[in-house]
Amino acid sequence: MNIQPLKELLTERISKQTKIAAGSIELSPVGGGSINNCYKLLISNKPKFFLKLNSAVSFPGLFEKEKNGLRFLASQNCIRIPSVILCETAGDHQLLLLEWIESGIRSDDTWRQFGEQLARLHYTSNDYFGFAEDNYMGSLPQANNLVENWIDFFVNYRIRPQIELAENKKLLDKSHISSFEALFKRLNSIINIEKPSLLHGDLWSGNFMCDERSAPVLIDPAIYFGHRSMDLGMTTLFGGFDKGFYDAYHYHYPLPGNYHEQGELCNLYPLLIHLNLFGQSYLPDISHTLRKFL
Repeated sequence: MNIQPLKELLTERISKQTKIAAGSIELSPVGGGSINNCYKLLISNKPKFFLKLNSAVSFPGLFEKEKNGLRFLASQNCIRIPSVILCETAGDHQLLLLEWIESGIRSDDTWRQFGEQLARLHYTSNDYFGFAEDNYMGSLPQANNLVENWIDFFVNYRIRPQIELAENKKLLDKSHISSFEALFKRLNSIINIEKPSLLHGDLWSGNFMCDERSAPVLIDPAIYFGHRSMDLGMTTLFGGFDKGFYDAYHYHYPLPGNYHEQGELCNLYPLLIHLNLFGQSYLPDISHTLRKFL
């Protein structure tokens, strides 16, 4: 989408939906992942909003689902979530406009506060695993059918769809498929029974930040009600979180004794996602987990 028509559209929408006079909009590119063009939106040379832009054709409804996830998380009043200003489709593009949050310094207190707040979020429960609507995990569709049993949900709506996709892409062979099938029969003996927890759904270090007061902020959710080991496991991938986070979480919502193992099994889902999106460099980690638990 050309910048000038985009600026004109934003000027009109911001003026209508906020009390801000948006006559001097400037867009400054910032990082925002592999599928989005992202900008810091400045009005009178001051940062006001964060803009995400991508293809409405390639990823239909992605920002609408993200908007719904952000607002649902925010409604729980557990952790700071960026406010959604605008979400709409313009031609072949879709855009999501969020409040701008100035990034601060992560302190020991940040991690302790985050552990407590995530525990509080995970106490938010539901009668079923899943969610009221499907959404996305990264750029891949994520099914959220309502299911009473966690293992059934995990196998049928998290792992099997990614296995099928990877098999079609020739990223997994028959030995991997057989190992997954054998693993499915063991899950009940490893993953404890718990009530559904409200999950962020994509909780790696890149989707956690802190604001100018060093308070925790969550971005880019893929929410649903699931087993909390899905969130906790993912915190150990791609950099990991500080020990103070886990200590605080455990104090407020005690972890099962084998939570490390549960997290490793749950991480098969994001690893399969990354295998399907980015290729075979993620296969050794998947193979290692399969060997460990068989």
